[in-house]
Amino acid sequence: MDNKILIILHQETSTPGRVGMLLENRGYKLITKRPALGDVLPDSLEDGYAGAVMFGGPMSANDEDDFIKYEKEWIQVPLKENKPFLGICLGAQLLSCSIGGTITTKENVEIGYYPIKPTEYGKKLLNWPPFVHQWHREWMRPPKEAKILAVGLDEDPQAFQYGEKAFGIQFHSELTLAMINRWLVKAEHRLVMNGAQQRDKHFEGRLIYDKHVKTWLNDFFDLLLN
Repeated sequence: MDNKILIILHQETSTPGRVGMLLENRGYKLITKRPALGDVLPDSLEDGYAGAVMFGGPMSANDEDDFIKYEKEWIQVPLKENKPFLGICLGAQLLSCSIGGTITTKENVEIGYYPIKPTEYGKKLLNWPPFVHQWHREWMRPPKEAKILAVGLDEDPQAFQYGEKAFGIQFHSELTLAMINRWLVKAEHRLVMNGAQQRDKHFEGRLIYDKHVKTWLNDFFDLLLN
């Protein structure tokens, strides 16, 4: 029985947040690895894994660190085995790079709640929330073979699908209230960056939109793990 989910994190204190809670509620056993701290990822997901989730982090997909290169190459494992794969923020950008896309920077960042708009294809798959929580300074540019599911401001890709079971999501549907509090303290220095929203906007956005985001995430897992 494929009842394990590989969880790939990038910092010692990182957690899978609501993603982990929802997966455990569905009966999956979470296997956590942190390649940035020296962990080795499995050579195959055929040994009982139902899929993998690669989370975000403060590093860049363009960095030259060995673990960044390693993760980009490893993503080919679930792609070749046609196993469900979800990349979130940095994880989505690494997926984009792994399949021939690029990562770019702009003069502004997105830190806080920002609007997204599903494409026609994206609408067929899911009911998307109108605003989502963002925390990124780089933008992914998936290759033309990827199907764009949702875009944000300036029509920048916010979610895409590659093949049958690989998805990249720029925004943070995994955030719990405790995680938002921790990020706003730990990374408070980023709130001065161009485009970043201040603390009150983060909590205001969560109060208004988080119920829809949680519903979206549950529906997404129905799609990903069916």
